[in-house]
Parts: sequence; structure tokens; C-alpha cells
Amino acid sequence: MYTQERTAMTNLVVGGPVAVNSYDNAIVAALVENRPVMLVHAFNGGYLRPVELKEESHDKGVKLATALDSATKEAKGHLWYITPAGFFGQRPLYVIESAAGQVSPKPAGAGGVDAGRGDDGTPKPQRRRITVHQEAPKSTCDTVQVGLPDKVGDKWRGKNGAPEDTQLWVVTVTPWGGITFVPITHPDAILGFKDHAVAADGEVRVTYNWGGDFTGTVINTFYPRLANEWDVPYHHVFT
Repeated sequence: MYTQERTAMTNLVVGGPVAVNSYDNAIVAALVENRPVMLVHAFNGGYLRPVELKEESHDKGVKLATALDSATKEAKGHLWYITPAGFFGQRPLYVIESAAGQVSPKPAGAGGVDAGRGDDGTPKPQRRRITVHQEAPKSTCDTVQVGLPDKVGDKWRGKNGAPEDTQLWVVTVTPWGGITFVPITHPDAILGFKDHAVAADGEVRVTYNWGGDFTGTVINTFYPRLANEWDVPYHHVFT
């Protein structure tokens, strides 16, 4: 039902049963080209941004902002990378990384964690990832943090000794052209909002996915938008 076969770019299937056409540039750019996108909410047109934009912050969450202020734009707090991170069975997994507060690669011999290297051999910058609490969503700790893999608190680290466990997501394309995020550590949950309230500065939470499938609902759906598409389709948000 949820096929993962890799097809031509004109009919790319990513994370679910719905085909992504190549003209949907933002989804293709986010999942294939690893370009930063703005995650615009399907319901009220707000966008996801880290609560704290500074690179040294690793214990703050994510919120839904409804105004693109200059400070957020300058810090790239409105942009996210959806970075490939292996497979779960046949399903590709991703990490959701903030473009705000990323750490520049350290010079050779300076120590530190190597985040990998690009095709040109240049070290990749370390980016803070959205990490799920181990006990979400059954406890009051059903929140997320934005931090580097080795900097988030203990309850946000992987249960199986792998820090990445709580930072891996299944990214699914919805029938209406958005995307939904399902944490691999909590397959019956979905990225949503506290008390299901989609409001300005609303806190992002991991909530139960009452729909029971990987497509979520409108309240849990985001439309990726490239930097040159800030005013599409919710231009009124930024006025």
C-alpha cells in the first residue's frame, strides 16, 4: 500500500501512496535536492520556526509563527532542511533540521563531531534537529526539542543507544499535496500542536494520530515552500 519504489522525477513517490509530480518544486527540492524550505501550515498559513534561533540553544522547542519578522528571516529561522537519514524497511527516513543556528564545520584536526561531507568533500555544517521526547505522546512531556544529536537532553536520546532514534521521521506526502511527519519512535503519533490548537505562537507537540494512517489530517499537514514562494499560497500571513 505504501510503495517506496524509485521512479522518474515526473512521478516521484516519497514516503507514501501519493505521487509527487515534478512541478511541485518545493517538495522535490526538500526531499531530493536537500534545499531548505519553509514549512507552511495547511490550516492557518503560519510557518514552523525554532523557539530559540541561537546555535547554542538545544533545549527549546518549535512554534508556529504567523508573521515573518526581520530577525527570523535574517537568522534563517523560517527555513528547514529535510535531510535523508537511511531507511526503515523500505521507507526512507529523514531528519528535520533547522537552518537557524547551524554550526560551521571545524577545521581539520580541531576535533568535534564530523557531520559528514558533501559531494565536493567539504564538511557539512552541523544543524540542529527536531528531536522527540522518548515518552511522547503518552505523558506530559509530549514535546520536541531542537538541538544537535549530542546536545539534546537524555530523555530526547535514543532508547537503543543510538542518539538518532528520536530524530528520525517518516515524511509522507498527503493527498492534498502537503507533507506530514511521523516520528519513527512513535508510529502511532504525528507532528501536531498542543491541545490541537493551531494558533499564533502555538507550541509544536507530538500528538496521537487518531486517523490511523500516515497521511494525517489538515491540522497536521505542512506545505513546503521555497524561498521564492514565501507568498504562495498564504501571502496574507506576512502582511
